[in-house]
Amino acid sequence: MRRARFRRTRRAGAVTLVSALTLTALAACGTSSSSDDDDNGNGNSANADPAVPLDPKTKVTITIDCMPPAAKKAELKEWNEDVEEFNKTYPNVTVQGRSTPGQCLEPPRFTAMLKAKSQPDVFYTYFTDLAQVLDNDGAQDITAYVNDKSVPLLKDIDPDVLGSLQQDGKLYGLPTSNYRMGLLINRSLFEKAGLDPDAPPATWEDVRTAAKKIAGLGGGVSGFGEYSAANTGGWHFTAQMYSLGGDVVDASGKKAAFNDAIGKQVAENLHAMRWEDDSMGKTQLLKWGDLQKQIATDKLGMFLAAPDDIAYMVQQLGAKYENFGMGPIPGGKNTLSGGNNYMIKKGISSDKIKAAIAWLDFKNLSVGKGQFDWERTKADGLPVGVPQPNFWLNDSKTKDDAARTRYATMPVQNFKAFMDNPVQGKAEPPKAQEIYKVLDNVMSGILTNKNADVDKLLSTAETQVNQVLANQ
Repeated sequence: MRRARFRRTRRAGAVTLVSALTLTALAACGTSSSSDDDDNGNGNSANADPAVPLDPKTKVTITIDCMPPAAKKAELKEWNEDVEEFNKTYPNVTVQGRSTPGQCLEPPRFTAMLKAKSQPDVFYTYFTDLAQVLDNDGAQDITAYVNDKSVPLLKDIDPDVLGSLQQDGKLYGLPTSNYRMGLLINRSLFEKAGLDPDAPPATWEDVRTAAKKIAGLGGGVSGFGEYSAANTGGWHFTAQMYSLGGDVVDASGKKAAFNDAIGKQVAENLHAMRWEDDSMGKTQLLKWGDLQKQIATDKLGMFLAAPDDIAYMVQQLGAKYENFGMGPIPGGKNTLSGGNNYMIKKGISSDKIKAAIAWLDFKNLSVGKGQFDWERTKADGLPVGVPQPNFWLNDSKTKDDAARTRYATMPVQNFKAFMDNPVQGKAEPPKAQEIYKVLDNVMSGILTNKNADVDKLLSTAETQVNQVLANQ
């Protein structure tokens, strides 16, 4: 989903940086650069071996999406520092950052940008955007360019994360962040209800039991919360299906798969929690942002979330890190995963592609550097210790986890259950947003109608989703 919320939450001489203030008139996250490089320092090495990384002597200019805006002073400071550090190795690469007001990636603007082919050389996307980008012939196949020389820690990147950027064996991007959904809890409410906050519910039966105890505290407190509007209900219905080993779309990608015993189990459990237990509160038709406000103000015990919700609630809602904990998604068969990445515009020169990969490797894919420089992050007053992004494996994971804990600005032990019990991630379905819109009706029907006909809701949604999939 990620995130509108779906979080659709983008120097003279050796370093050139285009500030956010000079680019507010841009109609998209970036403007296009010429696909045909000239002979004036922009690189013209079309015949160069793609497997050989960028020569540090190469002179080239690249435009890059989603430079932090001026309003995000700490993030922009770090961006500028990273450009300067990058240029110590590649002094002739000019990095031109592009920024826009508001959200970096807004779906309508992103779609318009792709259709106009006005994306910068290096553009920001979500894991779920690959099909749309390829439908618009927008991304370069970088398979031949990415290896253990251009991206030294390639072997340590979670293959599930890289898999979201691949189609037909070809690689079209490099990851920036990732998430796997888990169970976010309010530790103080757990303690008041006599529950152990260090052992969040591991099954949906446990969730139901804990939710009743928390709701029993009274004072308008709900035990468990769910979305049912603005496509977020369908997003979470999908997550619950995954958690029990189910699916929303079958392996062919052409047929709905949720109108089965698992789908009925998800629906009936939520209906029972809402109407029999009265543990979900009377206010429904909630969307992203609503549950965050409830749990941040001690009115909600738990809900499904990505780990970065915690930083959002502290930074934006005034909550305290120590009030939250996290466990793996109940059921634990699979969990919905997603994230963000950068793709490279199709048609630019080989040197630009290599420069882009060199920048992405330094900025986003190097333990202890760029976005993973946790010592700097802490010094700049930004959150450290949120369990994700964390797409590392092997020695890279060990090193990054150690640094993340050492410089943590929050009690990382509160997330131990989540970190120590990883659940296999599973990508969002094809036509995700259209499917989620349909499944919102299932969630809203369950949560707003005591006499809801679960079988009819699922059957109607199945027909509608099959129509969506038939139009691919």
